Amino acid sequence: MTDTKYIFITGGASGIGREVARFFAGKGWFVGLADVNVRGMEETAAMLPAGMSSIHTLDVRSREQWTAALEAFAEKTGGRMHVLFNNAGVGIGGPLELHSEADIEKLIDINFKGVVYGAHIGHKYLKATPGSCLLNTSSASGIYGSAGLSVYSATKFAVRGLSEALDIEWGPDNIRVRALLPSFIDTPLLSGATANSNESIGASVTAAGLEIAPVAIVAEAAWLAVHDARNVHSYVGPTAKRLAFAAKWMPGSIRKRGGIMTRKARGE
Repeated sequence: MTDTKYIFITGGASGIGREVARFFAGKGWFVGLADVNVRGMEETAAMLPAGMSSIHTLDVRSREQWTAALEAFAEKTGGRMHVLFNNAGVGIGGPLELHSEADIEKLIDINFKGVVYGAHIGHKYLKATPGSCLLNTSSASGIYGSAGLSVYSATKFAVRGLSEALDIEWGPDNIRVRALLPSFIDTPLLSGATANSNESIGASVTAAGLEIAPVAIVAEAAWLAVHDARNVHSYVGPTAKRLAFAAKWMPGSIRKRGGIMTRKARGE
């Protein structure tokens, strides 16, 4: 029996998924990369030690693809999966009334239903691996509702709630469940469009006076979260930590800043 540990990462082609893959691989872990972007996964795999990764094409909206990807990963790991990192996500900003039906469905299906599918299908592999962890990417937008990102924010609240519930529910199975709540991070997600606008989400965030943090800070936070025996939530970056404090003690200040983002998104 090898001492190698195994992590399966959705959204492994870029951004947070890529950085977490590099960090865990640097600690000697075998990394399963899952994404719809095969070329991006190949680029990520090329950054990892030879023979320490596998590539799995996965659209997280498909239960069938989830099942096939995890079965293929388990064949390489002897059925073990120490961490399932539910990280894949998309961002679409703008006022709700300007979202198309397709925008709304995409956000909910990828950001939340995909996480639920991963947890549901991945449970048996986590349960079979003592001391395992389900790690979910929520967001600073899951701390207090973000104007101009209402549907995105709601999906991240849902991920946060799911993580809290499953950490209790899966305790008897010796599975920890953790949620990362990162600030706005410098990843391809911030280049996503604002509904009915040519402005990116990143530009809206900057206009509201919020920082965009480097992606490298999330990788170490993911490592610490996986090994944290107590805390379900990990607030990553200065904005997330300030929002967590303000949501508890100064919610009015968040509402004021949210108003700025709303007016900006509407071109006012």
